[in-house]
Amino acid sequence: MPLKEIPSADVARTFASYPPALQRKLLALRRLVLDTAAATPGVGEIEETLKWGEPAYLTSVSKSGSTIRLGPVKSSPSQYALYFNCKTTLVDTFRTLFPHELRYDGNRAIVLEAGEALPREALAFCIQAALTYHRRKPS
Repeated sequence: MPLKEIPSADVARTFASYPPALQRKLLALRRLVLDTAAATPGVGEIEETLKWGEPAYLTSVSKSGSTIRLGPVKSSPSQYALYFNCKTTLVDTFRTLFPHELRYDGNRAIVLEAGEALPREALAFCIQAALTYHRRKPS
């Protein structure tokens, strides 16, 4: 996806600042977030913005989900991550469901390697769970 197709100039600049290999992976992950949101009933429009200097995806209109962020792993140039709110049970749930398919950083992230294929099915499930988190969580 060309960066000019990203509606927010700040978000486009942030993607442009990443090394080319990570930029391609992060843009593919962005596309997976947006496609999953579009295919998930009740999620509605996604707000794309920056949180903590990284691209973030919010369900501002429907309020159905928890924020998802994308970004490089600062301590490892070959890794990037899908970050979740650490106060949710999302990553614990993912760890139970995908103990071998995905790698994790504590209770806040799924960590991916730039040199590996994107595990689309598992990630789409995790993204959908985050985007519908507030609809499913116990009161």
